[in-house]
Amino acid sequence: MTGRNRDLGRTARTLAAFVVAAVSVGLLAAGLWVPAVAALGGLSNAGSDAFLALPSTFTMGRLAQGSRILAADGSVIATPQDEDRVIVRLSQVAPVMRTAQVAIEDSRFYDHGAIDPQGLTRAVVEDLRSGQATEGASTLTQQFVKLSLQAQALSGGRTAAARAAVAKTIPRKLADLRYAVALERSWSKDEILQGYLNIAYYGDGAYGVEAAARHYFGVHAAALTLPEAATLAGLVQSPSSTDPVHHPKAAQARRDVVLARMKALDEVTPAQYAAAVRRPLARDLHVTRLPATCGSSPDPYFCSFVIAWLEQQPALGPTREARRDLLFQGGLTIRTTLDPSVQGVVDASLREVAPERNPLGVAAAAFVTEPGSGAVLGLGQDTAYGSGAGATEVDYAVDRDFGGSGGFQFGSTAKAFALVTAMKQGLGTQASVNAPAADNRHPATFSAKEFPQPCGLGSPWSVYNDEPWKGGPMSLRQATAQSTNTAFVALASRIGVCAIHSTMVDFGIHGGDGQPLGTYPPQVVLGAQPVSPETMAEAYAGLADHGTLCDVHPVTSVVQGSRTLWAPPPACRQVADPHAVDQATQYLEYNMTHGSGILNQLTGRPSAGKTGTSDGNAQSWFVGYTPQLATAVWVGNPLNPTRRMFDVSMAGKTCASMTGACYAAPIWRRIMDGVLSGEPVEPMP
Repeated sequence: MTGRNRDLGRTARTLAAFVVAAVSVGLLAAGLWVPAVAALGGLSNAGSDAFLALPSTFTMGRLAQGSRILAADGSVIATPQDEDRVIVRLSQVAPVMRTAQVAIEDSRFYDHGAIDPQGLTRAVVEDLRSGQATEGASTLTQQFVKLSLQAQALSGGRTAAARAAVAKTIPRKLADLRYAVALERSWSKDEILQGYLNIAYYGDGAYGVEAAARHYFGVHAAALTLPEAATLAGLVQSPSSTDPVHHPKAAQARRDVVLARMKALDEVTPAQYAAAVRRPLARDLHVTRLPATCGSSPDPYFCSFVIAWLEQQPALGPTREARRDLLFQGGLTIRTTLDPSVQGVVDASLREVAPERNPLGVAAAAFVTEPGSGAVLGLGQDTAYGSGAGATEVDYAVDRDFGGSGGFQFGSTAKAFALVTAMKQGLGTQASVNAPAADNRHPATFSAKEFPQPCGLGSPWSVYNDEPWKGGPMSLRQATAQSTNTAFVALASRIGVCAIHSTMVDFGIHGGDGQPLGTYPPQVVLGAQPVSPETMAEAYAGLADHGTLCDVHPVTSVVQGSRTLWAPPPACRQVADPHAVDQATQYLEYNMTHGSGILNQLTGRPSAGKTGTSDGNAQSWFVGYTPQLATAVWVGNPLNPTRRMFDVSMAGKTCASMTGACYAAPIWRRIMDGVLSGEPVEPMP
């Protein structure tokens, strides 16, 4: 006898012994098959021993189900998922759906044990004849076991095991039988049916009956009608070829098969059957697709920021991979800080001033946060989200760790922290500084001796002014309003670059690539290091709240079922003397009424802010605040960050050079005015 024939003979004896035991003793209806097999002699002994040797411990793993990311008003931002599934209790499934599924898959489900003796006897005869497990007759319990084993293998990345779990082989069927018997001993029939309805695949990306009901019909599983329930019940046999979206005729034909089976079982009346088969499937279909990915989200850049941010939170798992699995498989409800009305203002303001796909390749991004809490109310940019022409998935508003580009030189927005440092050292609001003469062609040169290590130059530094200055004493108010570089470099030499650097680090400023802020004077004094709008909005929000810095955060809670996994409290700390910060705010408020912000003052309320422009006018900024709101806006060329930008024309406006006052400040004003409209006017310090 060949090895294959010996294996087949051994398998045949096992199956035959099991079937003989099941049918002759009749104990399978209660799932008590072991005494029946053990009681048989002769033919059954070898088979029962082999069957009993199979694994019998069945542990149901956690089913993957999609999560929901919600805005502050409860609207859906996205549903990140590996599988579109929403787990429900059996009581949350319409009785007609339960009846339809049982009718078409295992009509004697509530009458037999783990194995249906009638169906199994017929299947064994065919399997022994063919040498393969080709015949059906799997009970609903066995199907549930098979699908569960497949799901567990897939969730663990074991693709070979997943294929083996559904392979048409006699050993696989034997294992399913053994597990099914064990399962029926510990689970009730209703629990098994509930598990089956949650795990079954219903086609077109819908896993489980609740997701399928929402997807195809726009209703919860509890509200399914007879024709809808019959449609879903029929899908599980061949979901890829009968789903109503891509194969409506096949879906309706299969629905009618289910209805006929329900009629034959007296589960529906002839009148109900006739009415259901007459109803066109198209009348019931209301296909709904939730934004499963950020690309289909109404707020794609915020969506990608939230996901990247959550993947870095240790409270959600020991590794980034574990956190991602929880996010995409854990059925979480993630409530965020996003205010859709704020987001709408951000999107409109960006596109009004810096239209998408402009010929200059200029992009714009904004980040809006709430002083005192760090809540991210909105963020966005003027590009389409994606990979097509003119589109990008890079989020210019945030750090590289959260999907950003690595940031952009932030220019004179850095000067706010030289002001804070000067006020901390007691210079006061009437201070002045001796500023060397310079213009945009003739620089002032500062020596290395004026900037000793460890925050030194190492070589002479040529500093230009955008507006000419003849040299001599200059009030710090005027220096701020005119953004006179030589005045602030002289101030830095006086109060210490290291002291300014320390203040900036205290306010959370770091490189957009995640690296610490450098100590080289051009980086510290004139913002020559790339940073993100996220970082600048957070830092200026700290100025708005009198030196209390709050880490920006986009999430208020992460809930799984009824359990709150994480509700991050605001992470705030006092990083500078409130009086010194408020004095610096007075300088920045003066800038709004007498300096680079004069043309972009807010409507009917005071504010503080500062422009920023990099060398060659390649990158431009405006960052500003009121007590209630802080916003950072960047405008520049992200693909060529050193390209000099002169004679720039966008949206009907031409600027001799792309300074912060030209495009970034008008975007900032539109956002701030739009968001604060109707809010109380709060005084500045």
